[in-house]
Amino acid sequence: MSTHLQGINGSEVDFETTWATISAAIRQIHTKNASDLSYEALYRHTYRVILKKKGGDLYNRVLEFERDWLTNDVRKGASSFISPSLLAGLKGGNSQTTTNERRLQEEKFLRGIREQWQDYQLCMTMLTDVLMYMERVYCADNRQPSVYTTSLRLFREHILRSPPNIPQHDETMMEIITQIILDQIHMERTGDVIDKHLIKSCTYMLESLFEGLSEDVNQRLYVTSFEPKFLEASRQFYKAEGDRLLRESDAGGYCRHTSKRIREEVDRCKSTLSETTTQRIESVVEDELIANKIHDLIESDSGVKFMIANERLDDLGLVYDLNARVDSRKQELVRAIQNQVVEMGTDINKAAISASQAQPAQAPVENGEGDKSKKPAEKAVNQATIAAIKWVEDVLILKDRFDAIWRHSFKSDQGMQSALTKSFTEFINSSAFPRSSEYISLFIDDNMKKGIKGKTEAEVDAVLEKAIVLLRYIVDKDLFERYYKKHLCRRLLMSKSLSNEVEKQMISRMKIELGNNFTTKLEAMFKDMAISEELTNGFKNHISNLGDPDPKRVEVSVSILTSMTWPLDTISSGGDDSQKASKNKCIYPAEVDRMKKSFEAFYGQRHSGRTLTWLGNMGTADMRATFPKVPTKEGFRERKHEINVSTYAMIILMLFNDVADGAALTFEEIHARTNIPKQELARNLQSLAVAPKTRVLIKEPMSKEVKSTDRFLFNPGFSGKFHKVKIGVVTAGNKVEGDKERRETEDKNNDERRYCIEAAVVRIMKQRKELAHSQLVSETVSQLANQFRPDINMIKMRIEALIEREFLERIEDASPPAYRYLA
Repeated sequence: MSTHLQGINGSEVDFETTWATISAAIRQIHTKNASDLSYEALYRHTYRVILKKKGGDLYNRVLEFERDWLTNDVRKGASSFISPSLLAGLKGGNSQTTTNERRLQEEKFLRGIREQWQDYQLCMTMLTDVLMYMERVYCADNRQPSVYTTSLRLFREHILRSPPNIPQHDETMMEIITQIILDQIHMERTGDVIDKHLIKSCTYMLESLFEGLSEDVNQRLYVTSFEPKFLEASRQFYKAEGDRLLRESDAGGYCRHTSKRIREEVDRCKSTLSETTTQRIESVVEDELIANKIHDLIESDSGVKFMIANERLDDLGLVYDLNARVDSRKQELVRAIQNQVVEMGTDINKAAISASQAQPAQAPVENGEGDKSKKPAEKAVNQATIAAIKWVEDVLILKDRFDAIWRHSFKSDQGMQSALTKSFTEFINSSAFPRSSEYISLFIDDNMKKGIKGKTEAEVDAVLEKAIVLLRYIVDKDLFERYYKKHLCRRLLMSKSLSNEVEKQMISRMKIELGNNFTTKLEAMFKDMAISEELTNGFKNHISNLGDPDPKRVEVSVSILTSMTWPLDTISSGGDDSQKASKNKCIYPAEVDRMKKSFEAFYGQRHSGRTLTWLGNMGTADMRATFPKVPTKEGFRERKHEINVSTYAMIILMLFNDVADGAALTFEEIHARTNIPKQELARNLQSLAVAPKTRVLIKEPMSKEVKSTDRFLFNPGFSGKFHKVKIGVVTAGNKVEGDKERRETEDKNNDERRYCIEAAVVRIMKQRKELAHSQLVSETVSQLANQFRPDINMIKMRIEALIEREFLERIEDASPPAYRYLA
């Protein structure tokens, strides 16, 4: 191309002639026929025009040329890619077109649009090089956007925002492109394969164009025109899919499908659309497939309850992951898990109540020797105790089960751990099941007596830890302490514990968990036992030094119990108050009485001023018994047995040493000669004369119950399989309390709570001097929470009691009501 131009100095530039040259060059660039162009010459033309102050005219002529080119040439080319069947398919009116055919037509259109866009971009890049001087001088001086930028805006307005050159069609190219991309994505979601690279290039075009004059990333055409429609279409798709999956799929399958969909959308944003959409499309999927469906999913027949029942831990993990995506607190899952724990725990409670209340099978009437059946009363006691231990074991199994779920499915989430703790605490401390403190103490008692036998140190530690875990759930820890002291007392005094070392380990764990105040008396009980052993050894040495030659002297092992430390009132089983008082005046045999007085004198020398009260209901005795000769293969031989009995049973049996052969003692006579409380006497006589294997005495008439008119004789025909015979008192061991016993225990515990509440109120008021009623109640509850859950009415009553005793006074005319501490 050659052009005659005048020199720079002094000659006029013919603008029209120059523009004709430049416009011809621009057309050659657009028609891909620019190989013969001299860019240096075109640059000089532009230079001269700008130098002669014609930059504005040139700028406007270039834009007008581009506008005409886009309207008449590019739009026509773009319209040629649109077929009637394509438009009909987008409107849903061409049902005869298959999905594959529609996909091919849409790809043809997108490919054409991409080529038009890329060609136009390339041309404008070349034109920018030609007009570089105009942009550097004119556009910069006059604050005009570059030709490249303005031409892209023209492409947006005259191509994308204009309808194609097709009669009776008013949809813009942008709307058609959006519909096609959305249709392509829908095809991929339903399983078809699409050209991701092609859509990505079209998406890039939309990201390169802006809504207005500002090139703000949030004003990109992709963000303002395409993305909202994409998100809305996705929302409708996933809403329908979620409804369908809930009907057709199980909960585990739904979770796996949802996770898959989220991954697909993230990948789609990377490979097909824009990564800036990732977070928004994730939110859409999470809203429609998770947030709006999680409740129905969890409550479905194959939901959380089914998963727990069938050990579907992986599926539970998927539910956890999905819920965590939309709610950091996972409230729906937490609620479902808590409900399930409480439901399963309540079933355990009900089963324990039913088992403990079930009537044992009726035992046949005992009418002679060899009847081995147990009495129903004894069976009922054993049954209730077994039910108590089974309750604890079932709760531990439930705890282990949900611990496994927590670790495997919930990734050891601390929020879920707190929810599980709350649920276990709820059903263990349910008002409908007030036995948990007693049952847990009985469980520990059973393990200490026989459960840890043969276990390794690690296994013993595991048992102790299980007990501590359950103890953490107990709200009324003071009630547990009362039961534990009672059961520990029996174990120590009756030498039932397998290992004192393990007992001390348990107390150490309790101290760590509950503090020193909880274990002070428990530790003191062990201290008493150690001191008692020293005293017993000292007494034996004392007797030995006396040189007493009496062969009938009774050997004694004494346990000295501090009255304020040992729960002697709670483990006594002697009837009413008058009977309990009379047990201290029990009449001992002469041999035993001499030993008693001798020990009291020995103890008084070491501890002057202290008084010993002998508790006959809590000791045991070993006796040597000789029964009449009976014929054997080797001739007539006497039968000798060593019999272990309670102290009361020892007193009863020694009465028969002074009774003639065949003579009998009535119940009333035995009571008069021993002064043993009647309830205790009856229980011991049952063991000696009714229990089939230990009938050292004969009862007339034979029946299961001991009556005041019954007569008792020495049984010369008693025969035991072993030399040593142990005769236990009926139901003398640790057992589940009856309703009457439990009410007594609760009454005693409430008495102690009154003192604790008053002490807490005084501590608070002493520090605060004046305090409103509601704050005082709140702080009292808070202070006592580690011991028990105080009743609000009880707190009010103790405040009134303190006012009456002038520890506190009401502040007159105070609103709200308040109190003042009186020093």
